[in-house]
Parts: sequence; C-alpha cells; structure tokens
Amino acid sequence: MARFSPLEWPVIRQLRTGDRFGRGPAVESPRSKALESRLATADRMVQSVCPFCAVGCGQQVYVKDERVIAIEGDPDSPISRGRLCPKGASSEQLVNNPSRQTTVRYRAPYATDWQDLDRDTAIDMIADRFVQARRDHWRETDAHGRPLRHTLGIASLGGATLDNEENYLIKKLFTAAGAIAIENQARI
Repeated sequence: MARFSPLEWPVIRQLRTGDRFGRGPAVESPRSKALESRLATADRMVQSVCPFCAVGCGQQVYVKDERVIAIEGDPDSPISRGRLCPKGASSEQLVNNPSRQTTVRYRAPYATDWQDLDRDTAIDMIADRFVQARRDHWRETDAHGRPLRHTLGIASLGGATLDNEENYLIKKLFTAAGAIAIENQARI
C-alpha cells in the first residue's frame, strides 16, 4: 500500500487543482478515478420501447455477446425524456429471467400436461378457432328481419401494454370480423 502524503488531503488537493468548491478532481479518490461505466463494455446499444404499459417510454438496450446487460431510459425519447418507472427500469430482469417462457405452450382440453408447439402451428390453430367461432355464432338478422351482421362468439379485451396504434388496428380487425364485444383494459 502506498504511503499517505499530506499533499493528498482534500483541502490541499482543492487548492492545488483550483477546485474551489470541492466538486471535481479534488474529491476523486484513486478508486473512483479507476471506475468505468458498466455500459462502456457493451457491444452495441439498441433503441426500444418499454413493454410494460401503454405510455411507450423510450429505452436504450445495451447488448454484449448477444445478451442484454442493461436497460436505461432514452434521453432522446419525447415521451419519457430518459426516465423510466420502477417497472421499466426492471425490464432487464424480464429479458434475462431464467424462468421466462420462450416457446409456445399448449394444453389440450382436459389434458394435464403442456406441450410445445411451433409458432406457425399455434397461429393456424388460433385462426381456425377464430373463423369457426365467427361462423358458428354469426347473426345476419334479428327476429324482425332487421340486419345485424355481427357475432357474439368473438370478443376482444386488449391489454394496457398496447399503444394507441395497436389498439386501433385490433379494433379495426375485430369490427371487420363482426365482433361487437371489444374493450381495452386501459379504458376499464
């Protein structure tokens, strides 16, 4: 360990460096001078949007060796201006959680076990069931012959993680399919 010198006392360093208020180099220790940002080792930074709510705060996602190492608020975002709420700040834990599901899981009716499905099979199953529900519950007219052209077999409940554009497209899709039970969690 190096021998301590009185020239390294903070007051002496303030006078020697011209740091009158002791807010600059005069108060830096050798340890703090050697510190570097955890983001300095990142291979790249990717801009993204927080997945937790409909606000759409900007995020800077730092990646090293194809793994997310940190997520910070994006100062260029006009929405959040570099700030993140506690949930947004914890996004890195969401991405790197070892318990995170990364495959499509399906449990058949009355089955006790889950099975993995490839994405295309799952999408085809959902589309087939959507079309069948629409076909089975379609109402062209009411009892008096007045046109209805809707179905009560399909409903939509959007989540608060969807932004306005996504909700707009979902509303258009379900309206075009004839659904009338369309709601969003953000409005409830």
